[in-house]
Amino acid sequence: MEPIITHTGTIATMDRVNVDTDQIIPKQFLKRVERSGFGQFLFFDWRFLKDGSPNPDFELNQPHTKGATILVAAHNFGCGSSREHAPWALQDYGFKIIIAPSFADIFYNNCVKNGMLPIRLDEKKVNQLLASGANQAVEITVDLEAQKITGEGFEASFEIDPYWKEMLLNGWDEIGRTLTYEDKIKEYEQRIG
Repeated sequence: MEPIITHTGTIATMDRVNVDTDQIIPKQFLKRVERSGFGQFLFFDWRFLKDGSPNPDFELNQPHTKGATILVAAHNFGCGSSREHAPWALQDYGFKIIIAPSFADIFYNNCVKNGMLPIRLDEKKVNQLLASGANQAVEITVDLEAQKITGEGFEASFEIDPYWKEMLLNGWDEIGRTLTYEDKIKEYEQRIG
């Protein structure tokens, strides 16, 4: 996984509560076994009209969100079934960071385990981002090491569990984290013979 230390990117806003994993990646696209290729199906039922053309009213189809790498959402993002495909789809689409007042716990953990940074941020600060990025391209910088978000006229701090922070800063998954103890594991194995 790629380390996340500091990231500057454009935001895409989704001012919807309770966005569930069935909307993030609909069930008919869960047949793939690899982690890639899911981005094209992200928010499929919202992004596309029944004839397959882009829905001009959907948030991610707005010109100012093209190339956005940070998604700002409302409460309880990622609720519903515990499908790891949801973070895969968001990541494959190009998102590296998701900011919301709250997340479903399993979705939050799946994001971190797959190298994405989910940030729980005060609702007033999220609303400020949602308002500023609703109709125009807005760029912000997320500094994971300092646990700060900055942008033009915007500043916020966020909390993150030190364990998850270390994994993201180093680009480790849980196996990579375990391998940091490789010397101690070998020493133990030699001791017990």
